Formats: sequence, C-alpha cells, structure tokens
Amino acid sequence: MALVLLHCRENNKAHNTDEISVDRLIVRRGKPFLLTLQMKTADMSALDKLEFTVQTGLQASEALRTKAMFRISPAGLANNLWNASIQEKTVSSVTLSVSSPAEACIGEYSLRIKTASSFTCDNKFILLFNPWCSDDSVYIPQESDRREYVMNEHGLLYIGSSDYIFPKTWTFGQFEQDIVDICLKLMDRNLKCLRNKEEDFSARCSPIYVSRVLCAMINAQDDGGVLHGKWCGDFSDGTSPTSWNNSVQILRKWARNYNSVKYGQCWVFAAVLCTVLRCVGIPSRVVTNFQSAHDTDGNLVVDQYRTERGHIPEKEEDSIWNFHVWVEAWMRRPDLSGDFYDGWQVVDPTPQETSNGLYCCGPAPVKAVLEGHVDVKYDVPFVFAEVNADIVTWMILSNGSKIMLNSDTCEVGQNISTKMVGMDKRSDITASYKYTEGTQKERQVYKEAVKRGTKPLSNTPNSPPGSRNLQLKLVEVSKSINGKDISHSLVLKNSTQASKKLQIHVLAQVMLYNGVPGAIIWTKEPETLLLSSKEMSIPIQIAYPCYATLLGRNTIRVSAVVTDLDNAGVSYYTEKDIVPENPKLIITTKGMAYPGSEMTAEVVFENPVSMVLTDCKVTVSGSGLLVDVQETNLPSIKPNTRIRVLVPFVPYKAGARQLVANFNCNLFTDINTSITVDVKPAHIATRV
Repeated sequence: MALVLLHCRENNKAHNTDEISVDRLIVRRGKPFLLTLQMKTADMSALDKLEFTVQTGLQASEALRTKAMFRISPAGLANNLWNASIQEKTVSSVTLSVSSPAEACIGEYSLRIKTASSFTCDNKFILLFNPWCSDDSVYIPQESDRREYVMNEHGLLYIGSSDYIFPKTWTFGQFEQDIVDICLKLMDRNLKCLRNKEEDFSARCSPIYVSRVLCAMINAQDDGGVLHGKWCGDFSDGTSPTSWNNSVQILRKWARNYNSVKYGQCWVFAAVLCTVLRCVGIPSRVVTNFQSAHDTDGNLVVDQYRTERGHIPEKEEDSIWNFHVWVEAWMRRPDLSGDFYDGWQVVDPTPQETSNGLYCCGPAPVKAVLEGHVDVKYDVPFVFAEVNADIVTWMILSNGSKIMLNSDTCEVGQNISTKMVGMDKRSDITASYKYTEGTQKERQVYKEAVKRGTKPLSNTPNSPPGSRNLQLKLVEVSKSINGKDISHSLVLKNSTQASKKLQIHVLAQVMLYNGVPGAIIWTKEPETLLLSSKEMSIPIQIAYPCYATLLGRNTIRVSAVVTDLDNAGVSYYTEKDIVPENPKLIITTKGMAYPGSEMTAEVVFENPVSMVLTDCKVTVSGSGLLVDVQETNLPSIKPNTRIRVLVPFVPYKAGARQLVANFNCNLFTDINTSITVDVKPAHIATRV
C-alpha cells in the first residue's frame, strides 16, 4: 500500500462539515465516509488481510467502546459496528466505505491501517454527533430545523423585560476552523476527564453526558472553565459582558492559556454554550425567559420584601430576574422511561446553583417542566420554578414584623422567546413550558410539582381581603427612550362607595437585571383623597439626568405603596420595570461581496443627549467575514455629533453572513445592530 486518500473535501461536504474545513477529515457518526487505498502492485489479494483500528482517548479499549478493530466485510453489515466495505476497485486502487456506529463516542480519532507485511498507516479524523442520522440520539427530523439549530452561525438573543423585548444579534461562529479543536479541548479539561479519562472518553457517546460536561465548562466556578461571571461593579480588568457580540472571540481567548475570560452574564454564557453544542453536532437554540424566578429553597414560592415606602432590601434570598437566558439542546433521553421526555432539554451554564456538586443545570426535559414532573433528572425543580413559581410580596413594618401585600400566581415566566426557524423574528414558546396562566390545568400542574418535590404540599396564600377595593396600575404615558425623560403615571381606582384618604409612596430605583437593587433615583410621596367609584392619576416624570450614568444594562423599577389611612392602614402595592430603548446604530457595507475581495463596513452613531460621551468603542465581527473582531476606540463625542467608523474586511466564506456591530460608552451600553452580507461563491466572481 503506497498511500491513503482521505477525500477530505468530498467527505466533509457530504457530512455537512465543510464549513469547518476541507483540509482535514471531519465526519459525523452513523454515516459512511470514503477512503481510497492506492496500492503499489495490482495484486488485490492483500485486501483481505488489511486490519483497521480506530480509537479515541489515551487508553482506548474495545470494552469501553473507545477502540474498534475490523476488516473489510461485505456491504450492508449492521450499522451498530465499525466496518469497511469495498465501494470501487481499479487496477491499482480501492475505494472503501467506512461506517461508524450511530452511538459511537465523539472526538478526535486515530485511524490505523495495518497490512500483512506490517506496514502501518496512521491518520487522524474527528467524529461528531449526527442530527441527520435517524439512529443518532440527536436526530432532528426537519431539515429546516437542522439548518437553523446546527448550521446557522448567527442568531438573535432576546433581552430587556416582558414589556420591553429587544433582539440582540449574536455571532455563534461554530464553524470557524479552530472552534472544533477548542470544543474538544474543553471536554478534555473537564473535571470528570481529569479524574478518570477512560470513563470520560467512553461516556462521550451520549449527548446527555456531553451537554452536561460542556455546560459546566462554560462557567469558571469549578473547573477553570471559559467565563467568569460578574453582575455589577468595575469591569475594567476584563471585558464588560455587554460588549461581547460573538462566541469565537471568547473561546479563542480562553484557548490561548486556558485562563477564564472576564466577564460573562447569562446571555453570554448561553450563547457560548450554544456555539459549542452546535459545533459538536447537538442541535441547540438560545432561549430567554422573562420575569425569571430564582427560587433558592425549592418551595416554588418566591418571597419578596418591601419597606413601608416601597424600598427593596439590599439582599433577598429569592429573586426575580428581568430576564434569564439558557440553552435548549435537542436529544433523546434513553436514561428516562419511554420516549416521553425526548426532544428539547434545558441546559443552563450560568452559575446559579450546583447540580451534583458542579455549577451546571440540565439537561432538563422541557416536557417534564410543562407537566410539573420535578422528580425527573436533571434539575427540573429549578427550571420549573424559573418559569412557574408563585410570588408573595411582604411589607416589613417599622417594628420588624411583616404583613402580606399581595400574591401573584401569573407573573413568573412570561414571553419565553427564541429565534424563529429561518427568520429573524421572535418565536414565543411559553406554551411548551407551562399551561396558560389562570387556568385550572396550570394550577393542577403546579400542585403536581409541589407534590413531587422535596417540600411539603402547601398553598400559596391568597392576597389579603379587600385587596380589590383599590386598584393600582402603572401606565406608560410615552415611549421610554434612553436619553430622554421617562413619563409614566400611577392610576388609582376606588371601587368602593366610600372616599379614601390615601398616603402614596412612589419611587424609581435602578435594578440589575438579576433582581439586585441599585440606587433610588426618584421619589414622590403625596397624600390625597380619592372619592368613591372614582379614578385618578399620579404623574411620574423621571428626568434623564436622574438615571443617565446609572442605567447601563440595568432597568428602572417604579414601585408604589398606597396606604388607606381610613381603613386600619391597609396597604396596596404595584411595580413595573422599565427598559428604555437605546438610540440607533447604523451599519452599511461597500464593495463586491466575494471571497477574497476587500469590502468596507461603515458604522454610524449620533450622540442624542446634551452630555459628552466618553470611553466610546465600536466592535465589529462576523463569521466568514472577519477573521478577528475589530475594535475601534473613539474620542469623546460631543452632543448632537455624528461619528463614522470605517472597518475594512475581506470575506473568506461564501453564503449569507451577518456583520454585527456594537457601540458602548459611558452612558450607553450594548447598542447593537447587524446587516446581512450575501457573499457570492468565488467562481461567480471569476465570471464577473
């Protein structure tokens, strides 16, 4: 045997991996790939004596399924074994079809071919999960889903609040050439591998195991993983979470020296995990849950506390996040009974609580969450609480005692969102996590979850008697724009036949998106008389300078405590989170969009406020368009001044590509925009 041809370009194209590389063999399990053996002589009798060995890991063994030895056999052999069959013969060569089992371990393999004369040929290849193969545990039937959840290198994340939902363009970049190597290195450096390499490599046949391991490796809590989390304070010793717009930059930075990258928050953790899962072949998507509960004690009730003036204590055990972002991964769950729990699984890399001693969450079947089956692994109780916990709000009195203000069984888990398949639109998937709020079925599922959980069965207390005698509602008067005054009103309606003397406490407070309170920026405390069966409005006007330097990625929470002075001091409470919309960032491109042809992106931003903007930076990235992220530091921008940034780039991959731009400064955070660049194939450019 003189030479082995791996047919990298042809094989990779057939296996949907040619976007990663056409120069090295990267294939998917359960699907044959071709090898051609070029022989020194025309004697083909030696073919029967060829011995093939494939193995992955340092101490591979057949018992652990990390090693297989086989010979050429007739076509049609069972597909649960490694095998090779003759595809085509010529006078001096033979082309073989090599098949891997659909449940083979993923990773980097060596392929050794030994002849009767002891000549040995060693080659390397990478084996990935195969969503196109019906026998693979990650098989997803619709081609449109595979194109979106495996092949799409760009996507939309959703942030803001349930009343203010904003898309954020993200570059996943899972097919950048070095990302597959970084993903494999992530698995090699996980704690389970470091403790027992043989068992870890053997377990890599399971997407359940792989997704759980990778989930833990995205955060840095236990294992020197990819990202440090930080939710407030100074980010100057790293990168602010709001400045990231792509996963590739983060993963490459980690891979340089395996030091965790500073800093991430939930959407960054989730987007990086989505990149890694798509790269190894597990269909995945990023999901946002608005009004997301963090229930620390597992009783499926979030207790909130307010002072008599509506202030939020500095630290609460339970909390409600404006939004929380996780990943759904598609796979079968053979470890659970039947196939009921197959399909989308929540996998959450944000370090909130430990799971079997590590900071990871999932995979938790979405169907188990929907039905309240909190005794199903992994971490279903935590996810169920995030989307369906009840809220009880308490007032802390000056003597230290507390009284209940209200209870709410509908607030948690709103507008659960992900990108629509094949379109840059939001898809609301709330119904896959919970039955309609307020229905009997939803309450039945909640009680089922409590019954199956570790806490005793209990009922969420009802709101206090008389809570409907006075209705409170916070109403937006004009659209909230970052850089302008905020105008809302508190609407009070007296439903009784008696007038009410009311003490009103209204305040606006900056809130981190994860429910941690910040500075109080505005207060109003009038006393008024509300006549019977009447309605009145209390104007709320928050001037821009009150919040200008404090907002960032935070929100403004307006809360109101209204005390009925004629009715034994009975109090009423309402609150609303406001997320002002950022000013616009504009990006355009010039030049012919062909691989190897230089183009220019122009990013334009105008300072809309009467204050000077400092620490200004524009970041531009795009998989297939820019090899590295382009960062441009700008001088201070005076009021009403427009800046233009020109970024030259040379596309290196054909197809529809997303060019993503971010603008950050001292007053505005994470202003994001994108444009589609349709890069024509090189052969079309040649004809033109």
